[in-house]
Amino acid sequence: MSNSVIGSSTTVGELEVRVLPDRDTMGRVAADDAAAALRELLARQDRVRMVFAAAPSQTEFLAHLAAADGIDWSRVIAFHMDEYVGLPEGAAERFGQWLRRHVFDRVPFGEVHLLAEGVVDASAADRVAADYAEQLAAAPIDIVAMGIGVNGHIAFNDPPVADFADPLAVKVVELDDVCRQQQVDDECFPNFDAVPTHAFTLTVPRLLDAGQHFCIVPGSAKAEAVARTLAGPIDERVPASVLRRTPGVVLYLDPDSAAIAVQEGSLPA
Repeated sequence: MSNSVIGSSTTVGELEVRVLPDRDTMGRVAADDAAAALRELLARQDRVRMVFAAAPSQTEFLAHLAAADGIDWSRVIAFHMDEYVGLPEGAAERFGQWLRRHVFDRVPFGEVHLLAEGVVDASAADRVAADYAEQLAAAPIDIVAMGIGVNGHIAFNDPPVADFADPLAVKVVELDDVCRQQQVDDECFPNFDAVPTHAFTLTVPRLLDAGQHFCIVPGSAKAEAVARTLAGPIDERVPASVLRRTPGVVLYLDPDSAAIAVQEGSLPA
C-alpha cells in the first residue's frame, strides 16, 4: 500500500473512511473521536446512551477509550449489541463478560444493561429480546461503537438473516458458518462445534438508529468484507454496505483491513 493512503480520510457515499498507520493508532484515534463526542454530548445533556460491540477487533479502541480523560462515566448508560443464546451465566465467552473485562468494569458507568444476563433457557429468548428492545427504546441512543464481521455482518446480522427493514429491534438469529468460524479464528472458542448456533442481536434498523457510529475494523481477515462494504450493491448480502447510506458513521481501518479496497480502487492509493 502506498504511503499516501496512510492517515487519509475519504468519503464513500455517506460513510467517512479513515485509514490509520497501524492497529493501535487506529484504536487510539477512534477512541479520541468517541471520547470527544461523549464530552460534547455530556456538556449539553444529562445522560448519554451508548451501545458497544464485543470482539477482539475492539480491544485497542476500548483500552484507549477507558483511559480517556474528562468523561463523566457516571452519566453514561451502556448497552451491547449481541449475545449468544444458551451459554451458562458467567461463561467467559459471553459478550457481556467480555465487555465487563474490557470496559464495563474499568470505568464507573452510571448504568450497564447486559443483554440476556443470566439467561440459559432458550425458551425465554423471545421475551428477553423484547425486554431489551424496550430498554433501548426508553430514550434515543447517542453513540454506537461497532465493527464488521468477516462475512460483512454488523452485530449478528449475518447475510442470511439481515433485514434492512426489520420490524423488530432485537431478535434471535441462527449464526451462519462463516460467523461461527470467525469466533474460533478470533480464539473466542476452542473449535467450531463449541460455538453456539443462535444469538440475540440488535437488528439493522435498531443498530443504525443512533446519533453517531464509530466503526472500528482492523486486520487482514476483514479486508474482503471492507472492500465489499465500500463497493457494489447496498443490500443484505453484505449487511455492512448499508453504512454507505447512513449519516454519522466513521469507519476506522488499518493498512491490513484497507488493503483490498485500495487495490480495487474503492479507497485512494
